[in-house]
Amino acid sequence: MDTLSGAARIDGKAFATGLVQRIASEVVRIREESGATPGLAVVLVGEDPASAIYVNAKRRETLAAGMESFAFHLPVSVTQAELMALLDDLNSDSRVNGILVQLPLPAHLDARAVINAIAPDKDVDGFHVVNAGRLFTGQPSLVPCTPLGCLMLLKNRLGDLTGMKAVVIGKSNIVGKPMAQLLLAENCTVTVAHIQTRNIADLCRTAEILVVAAGSPHLVRGDWVKPGAVVIDVGINRVERDGRSRIVGDVAFEECGHAAAITPVPGGVGPMTIACLLENTLTAWRWQNLPRSQARDTQ
Repeated sequence: MDTLSGAARIDGKAFATGLVQRIASEVVRIREESGATPGLAVVLVGEDPASAIYVNAKRRETLAAGMESFAFHLPVSVTQAELMALLDDLNSDSRVNGILVQLPLPAHLDARAVINAIAPDKDVDGFHVVNAGRLFTGQPSLVPCTPLGCLMLLKNRLGDLTGMKAVVIGKSNIVGKPMAQLLLAENCTVTVAHIQTRNIADLCRTAEILVVAAGSPHLVRGDWVKPGAVVIDVGINRVERDGRSRIVGDVAFEECGHAAAITPVPGGVGPMTIACLLENTLTAWRWQNLPRSQARDTQ
């Protein structure tokens, strides 16, 4: 990690590269011992350019880890029944251990119904209501990839998180809520803030761990950050400046030199999301192919 005026820059890209290498080694071991190869199916509906980029990146990293990749690109006109039928087939396919439907979906499709049509033990996005319930009640679950990656970066930096004061900005089902649950499971004292939170800046100043997933460029200013805090910036925002487009986070990065450590945007949390998708696929393979007690113990 290099430094930003005293704050360590948390290199999510390097961590993710190491995680994928470890996953690839495990895939080799599985193939040698069982002849099987973990497989991930990704379903893309329509022609959204950003979604296509994400799907291609996921396929590339899946293959790089030595896993099977099954890609399904459906027309924007696909019906709910047709999409559900495909998911039913993938649920039944033993070659497919993980299933991901790229979001957002076209408006005529019911995203919640689609997510809950995926078999919970193949739900590598961790969005199924069963996995959300498992996480909430402290049971082994497939966890949404972005908060899982955030937790890995925090534990790598801080070790034991017990007793630490954490503030999570954002209450989405994708990041904010599962992030709070993961931190609670690590025995942090957790506060979730959102757009209606009063005196949010003062609240942030109490945090030893600050995770920001608001989708608002540079929402968190430097004077919101407690000296010595660890800041995880989940935001990815495209802004125009001086006629040029650039990607920035939810935190004013250059103002946070007094933090102990901070993730940059890009290069922080983003690379961890795909790496954790592969980690979830490996976990799903274990759940489907090992005795349940043994599979749970490997998490």
